[in-house]
Amino acid sequence: MQATGSERRCLAVVLAAGEGTRMKSSRPKVLHDIAGRSMLGHVLASVKEAGIADVAVVVGPQRPDVEAEARAQFPAASLFVQTERLGTAHAVLAAREALARGYNEIIILFADTPLLETATLVAMRQRLEAGNAVVALGFEAADPTGYGRFVTKGATLDAIREHKDASESERMIRLCNSGLMAVDGALALSLLDAIDRNNAQKEFYLTDIVGIARSRDLATSFALAPEDEVMGVNDRVQLAKAESLMQNRLRRKAMLNGATLQAPETVHMSFDTVLGRDVDVEPYVYFGPRVKVADQVVIHAFSHLEDTVIESAASLGPFARSRPGSHVGAGAKIGNFVELKKANIGAGAKVSHLSYIGDAEVGPEANIGAGTITCNYDGFFKYKTVIGAGAFIGANSSLVAPISIGDGAYVGSGSVITKDVAPDQLAVARGKQLAKDGWGARFRAASEAKKKAKDQK
Repeated sequence: MQATGSERRCLAVVLAAGEGTRMKSSRPKVLHDIAGRSMLGHVLASVKEAGIADVAVVVGPQRPDVEAEARAQFPAASLFVQTERLGTAHAVLAAREALARGYNEIIILFADTPLLETATLVAMRQRLEAGNAVVALGFEAADPTGYGRFVTKGATLDAIREHKDASESERMIRLCNSGLMAVDGALALSLLDAIDRNNAQKEFYLTDIVGIARSRDLATSFALAPEDEVMGVNDRVQLAKAESLMQNRLRRKAMLNGATLQAPETVHMSFDTVLGRDVDVEPYVYFGPRVKVADQVVIHAFSHLEDTVIESAASLGPFARSRPGSHVGAGAKIGNFVELKKANIGAGAKVSHLSYIGDAEVGPEANIGAGTITCNYDGFFKYKTVIGAGAFIGANSSLVAPISIGDGAYVGSGSVITKDVAPDQLAVARGKQLAKDGWGARFRAASEAKKKAKDQK
C-alpha cells in the first residue's frame, strides 16, 4: 500500500555551496541576513514549517561557518560537501547517502531563495503524491532573459530548456524555471544518475531530470509561484530588494493581526517580531530580533528595540533604545532618550527621559528622574542595581553598582549613591553649596580687564 499524507517521508536537499562572488563579501552568500535571519535560515524555516523533518544541506569545501549555521537553524540536518562545482545535479548527488535512505519524496531547494513560502512546498508535495515523478516550480517572468524555460503540454512538463540551449521559439516562453524541484524518492537516484554533461556549460543540469523522466514515460508536472517569492539573491542590490519584500510581508502580517503601523514603510521588523493587538507603532521604529510586544502598547517614533519583552499597556519612546535582555512591565513608561540594557522594569514604573538603566531591576511604580544612570561597569565587570517598589530617584543621580535602593526610598537629585539605601530612607550624596556674594561682578571685571590688555598688545 502506498504511503499517503503525513505517512510519506520527505527529504529536503538544500544546496548551499554557491560562492556568491558577486556579493563582494568575506561572508558566504547564504549567510547574509534578511530581516535578522540568514538566507539559509529562512529556507530551513520554510522547510520545517512545511512539516519536513529530514534535511540534507550541501555546502562547499572548508565552509565551517555555513555548516554551523545549518546546524543552528536545523539541528537534525545532515551535512554534505560538494568538493567540485560541476552543476546543480552534481550538487544534489553530493547528498547521495541521504537520497538512498528510502524517502517517498525529495524536495530540492536553494539556500539563496529566502522568500520561499511554506504553502509552495506543500503544493509541490501534493503534486508528487498525486502520482508525478518530477514536479518543477516555475514562475511567469517579467523578463525571461537568462532563465530556463518550461516546455509544457497542458499540465505536463515536457522539458526545461536552459536559456543558452533554447531555440528562438523556446526563448519566447515566459514560464520560467525557479530551480526548485520535487522528485519521487524511489526514482530520484536513478534519474539523477542518468544526467550527462551534453550542454553548453558542460555541467550536470538538474533540469535535465524532466526530459529523462519523460523518456521513461513517467508523469511530470509543475507548480507556480509569484516571481518575487522565488527570486534568487546574488548581489547586494538583490539582497536589498529581498529585504524590502520581506519587510512588506512582515508589516502586512502584523497589521492583519491587529497592530497599527502609522507609517508602515518606515518600520523595520525582524523575522520573529511579535506585535499584539491594538499595538500602536509610530514612524521610524526598528525591531531587531527577539522582540515581543503585548497588547495595547505604544511604541513612539524613532525607537530601537532588540531582544526585549514589553508587557501590555506600556509605552516606549520617542527616541528610546531597549537593548538585549530587557523587560518592560505592564503599564510602565520608558520615555524619550532613555536607554535600557538587560533591565527589568516593573509594572507601572516610570523612566521618563534622558536616563541609562543597565543591569538593573526596577520595582513596580518606581520613578526614575531625568538624567539618572546606573553605573554598572568598572572596565572589567558588570554589576547590578536593584531599585525597590515605589522608590523615587531624583533627577541627575548616579547609582554606583552593585547597589540596592529599598522599597519606598528616596534619592535626592544630583546624588552619587555608592552605598545601599534602606526602605523609606532618604539618601542625599552631593557636595555642600557654597555662595560668595559679589563674585560674579568681580570675575567679569577682572576678565574684561585681562581681555582689554591682551587686545592692546
